[in-house]
Amino acid sequence: MPKSPQAGLDRILTLELVRVTERAAVAAARLRGRGDEKAADQAAVDAMRTELNRLPIQGTVVIGEGERDEAPMLYIGEEVGLDEGPGVDIALDPLEGTTICAKNLPNSLAVIAIAERGSLLYAPDVYMEKIAIGPGFPAGVVDLDAPAAENIENLAKAKDVSVSEITACILDRPRHARLVEEVRATGAAIRLIGDGDVAGVIHTTDPEETGIDIYMGIGGAPEGVLAAAALRCIGGQMQGRLQLNTEEKVARAAKMGISDPGKVYRMEEMASGDVLFAATGVTDGNMLAGVKFARDSIQTHTIVMRSSSRTVREIKARHQDLDKF
Repeated sequence: MPKSPQAGLDRILTLELVRVTERAAVAAARLRGRGDEKAADQAAVDAMRTELNRLPIQGTVVIGEGERDEAPMLYIGEEVGLDEGPGVDIALDPLEGTTICAKNLPNSLAVIAIAERGSLLYAPDVYMEKIAIGPGFPAGVVDLDAPAAENIENLAKAKDVSVSEITACILDRPRHARLVEEVRATGAAIRLIGDGDVAGVIHTTDPEETGIDIYMGIGGAPEGVLAAAALRCIGGQMQGRLQLNTEEKVARAAKMGISDPGKVYRMEEMASGDVLFAATGVTDGNMLAGVKFARDSIQTHTIVMRSSSRTVREIKARHQDLDKF
């Protein structure tokens, strides 16, 4: 029976994506703790690209390792897959948290999202200002253009708690010094993270487990689109604004169809339509366990989600055919 027009992506791709992130995570995990970010990232890129090219898709990388002149593989605009099946947009980060992996710290992931063609934000590899909260709140509780204190206070009111019970997740960067001061002045707490803001955004969806209520600050645009794809599947609110603060960046963005450099993108504008998202742990973290190597097996822990069904699956796998890696 043919699929209905509303059916979206074939659900078999959900499990196929798991193989993609598993392979990238295992490749990166072999190099965790060794202090070589580039080698770990390249291993993950090579592994993810190999697995993507086995999928029955006509895929275009819209968020990748960089633009074509600076990334040899999985660059923005690269075509992957078997050139059959549905046309899809792909956002990926083969190793989210390269520094985390190199230092063997928590929350390094292999991440990918796919959506129907034209559904993911096609943007240059630049910074993005972001704000995100989890599900269960009225629309408009937070706003990227509102002061940090107002967003913290509005969220506390919506949760019916005091501001002192709110914790914001912020990347530990000098550019966030003023933001950190503003948040602390409200009486809220801050969880500073060294890297890995895809995980930081996703952590807002389960504050009782992670202790994080809101994500704020400037990080990578690729991570912003991936996080928006995840929230589309789990639920939540997110806004992002590309940091196109030079003429060169504005020109690069214009080539990709972005005519308003100051536009605030809603979550649904960064990732629309039917979205699939998968992430496999490279190192142990709040959300996923890292890859574990045994004498005769490899264990992986993956979360895979779909927006149209709002299904979230956790897959703990024991791989005994080691040759596939």
